[in-house]
Amino acid sequence: MSNSMMRKTQKIVIVGAGPGGLAAAILLAKSGVEVMVVEKRATVGGRTSTIEREGFKFDTGPTFFLYPRVLREIFAAAGRNLDAEVPMERLDPQYRLVFGSGGELLATPDLQRMEQAIAALCPRDAAGFHRFFMDNRNKLDRFLPFLENPFDSWRDLAKLQMLKMLPTLRPWSSLDTDLRRYFSDERIRLGFSFQSKYLGMSPFTCPSLFSILSFLEYEHGVFHPIGGCGAVTLAMARVAQDLGVKILLEEPVESMIFDGRKATGVKTASRTLKADAVVVNADFAEAMRRMVPNQLRRKWTNERIASKRFSCSTFMMYLGIEGIYKDVAHHTIYLSKNYEQNLRDIEKDHVLSNDPSFYVQNACVTDPSLAPRGSSALYILAPVSHQTPNIDWPEQQLAFRKTVLAQLSKVGIEGVEERIRFEKIITPKDWQLDYGLHQGATFSMAHNLRQMLHLRPHNRFEDLDRVYLVGGGTHPGSGLPVIFESARITSRLLLEDLNVQPRWAEQATLQPAPMYEAAS
Repeated sequence: MSNSMMRKTQKIVIVGAGPGGLAAAILLAKSGVEVMVVEKRATVGGRTSTIEREGFKFDTGPTFFLYPRVLREIFAAAGRNLDAEVPMERLDPQYRLVFGSGGELLATPDLQRMEQAIAALCPRDAAGFHRFFMDNRNKLDRFLPFLENPFDSWRDLAKLQMLKMLPTLRPWSSLDTDLRRYFSDERIRLGFSFQSKYLGMSPFTCPSLFSILSFLEYEHGVFHPIGGCGAVTLAMARVAQDLGVKILLEEPVESMIFDGRKATGVKTASRTLKADAVVVNADFAEAMRRMVPNQLRRKWTNERIASKRFSCSTFMMYLGIEGIYKDVAHHTIYLSKNYEQNLRDIEKDHVLSNDPSFYVQNACVTDPSLAPRGSSALYILAPVSHQTPNIDWPEQQLAFRKTVLAQLSKVGIEGVEERIRFEKIITPKDWQLDYGLHQGATFSMAHNLRQMLHLRPHNRFEDLDRVYLVGGGTHPGSGLPVIFESARITSRLLLEDLNVQPRWAEQATLQPAPMYEAAS
């Protein structure tokens, strides 16, 4: 049988229509295989979707777009232009940081203005910004090839190129310790390390590698997709369907079907879907426990999963507000006066803080389409512990809501409660029950050194045959850019196993990035 005829017969089922599943669907369909995406919710996108009520629109989870290069290349592989499909606006300032210990920092991608902003807080730290920027540009350039390839064993770590990078990566240092080489003021260090919360981790324990997160913001931009991040996954679904992908909504997968240890499809309440391979885009821990019998998993058993460290969770408030906060930044972050204690409350003591750090998105100052005329859509996020017996959310939710609303005055947002016209709250318990996140951990397994690279569940899942993983639970990890990269890695491995040539590698002609993509 010819290779072209084989491609027509290959059938792939993808469990979950989140960003990783949709990216994999595009790449696999482009390569000629038949793809069906099965999603339990009523819309695509998973947590990268839109909550739309009474004329207000809110991003469910991610609220900004970082490092668009990967998704631009995936769209280019499908013959589409991401910037034409989803217009995006680069933000300047990127966000406003308010320090509970005093002072604030208006983060801008204009490097000269950023040095001046740092100098206003701590004059001696301004010079460290240029060194930080150049060192992390080098770090990202050298480490990027490793983020773009699978890690299957410790042998991948022992490669000569990886060993040569150890002085650059400094794996023995935490993020905060590494930043001390550039900045003496704790507030400045927090300004370049709070991004570890994108991984659900503390900068005092997060590996120093992740200094590249804040660097990416300044080098490549913080973007707002018009219509919110949910517009991105809707566009991905359109592109996938144009390539022939079928998407089933409101169809929870109950179990995977096996012939021995080989996956042969999935079963929902209403149908059985046969497949030559299964891609899991659902939360790894919950999906394995629910869909695969424990005895079939040699390494990632229920007991092994229970022994792992999971990230923090988030307390979410989506508020439709009467009136417009014109003087409130698109992104505002408040960092608790005693930030270390706040993180200890979340990660070690698993209790609710009296002075919680929080984040507010006031996207209507950039994108008025997100609320009715004369109104605002406020998105408020407070990092909290994942599910724990120490916190009874039905009992404590109302009091914590009051605490978070009171905190808003610390960033200059007054009179919110009397202006609320719509309100939705999501707690860690909701993340677990409604969104299927193990322990309600919104960033999956923690990204410590014992749970990174080959120590995360592999893209080609090591316990089962013809089962593949995409998303934050596998390599490279959490965050939209690396989730898209996981889709590329996984798709290449899957096609290799099916003896199908990827079609995107030679056909993706990347459109030049807009001029605003270049660093100032």
